[in-house]
Amino acid sequence: MGQLEDMAMFVRIVDAGSITKAAEQLNIAKSAVSRRLKELETRLGSQLINRTTRQSNLTEAGEQYYQRANSILNDVDELNEQTSGTPTRIEGTLKMTAPLSFGLMHLGEVIDEYATLHPHLNFELDFSDRHVDLVEEGYELAIRIRELQDSSYQAKRLALIRYALCASPEYLSKHGTPSTLAELEEHEFLQYGLSKTSNLELTDAQGKKHNHTINAKIKATNGEFLVDMAVKGHGIIFIPTFIAYQEIARGELIPILEQYQLPTLNAYAVYPKNRFLSQRCRYLIDFIAERFGDNPYWDQLD
Repeated sequence: MGQLEDMAMFVRIVDAGSITKAAEQLNIAKSAVSRRLKELETRLGSQLINRTTRQSNLTEAGEQYYQRANSILNDVDELNEQTSGTPTRIEGTLKMTAPLSFGLMHLGEVIDEYATLHPHLNFELDFSDRHVDLVEEGYELAIRIRELQDSSYQAKRLALIRYALCASPEYLSKHGTPSTLAELEEHEFLQYGLSKTSNLELTDAQGKKHNHTINAKIKATNGEFLVDMAVKGHGIIFIPTFIAYQEIARGELIPILEQYQLPTLNAYAVYPKNRFLSQRCRYLIDFIAERFGDNPYWDQLD
């Protein structure tokens, strides 16, 4: 193995958190990973990782080597692409996680086109709403819809996520269409999540924020299920438009209290800070960002 391969192996060990996890992610024997790390340290004449029976920590030399190795691996990729005049062949396996509804509803065509453009690329896609530890579980990339607080990750914004407050025509005909916040007290709600209550924040034309506490009739951890319940007339729903846009466009759900501004979130591509980000990930992030953006197609339907 050459020096670049050894650098990439070392970076994988650090990112994975241990030799054992790196071996699992690479699908090779732990002894082979351990041997290559020892050979790298022998060649450099410096210990990179302090290894004990319970944990492994980077030495000062290891921290410096890790930072420089990341930079060099990125530079090599860019140099190869610039020199050849054409993009380096995208290959390997892209392991990514995304929220269930967003993944199923909006990533199908994206992955289809990206896979067609790069036929040598394999995919491992986890569509679920559970919190995934990217480093612990060996994921290169995540799409997350929330305001990010974890400083161990880097992120690129992919799309603006708008919300709708709506109900079915049948429900509004039966219970009346609320025209003020006070009238919301008289209505049934559907809630995403299983918390005891949920808070709805609306901003009026003067910029003043108003809060309404939702005591829901039906609670669920899946947005598509709640949209279906709303269409069937079970209550008012506060839901991202990327989930309910088709029902709204067909008139199966009617937005209410449109004089108020609803909160927004962002969809981000998230990856571990300082990790070598492969070209397959960088290109996919740009591909998705160009496809969605601040005015995604699901907000353009009449």
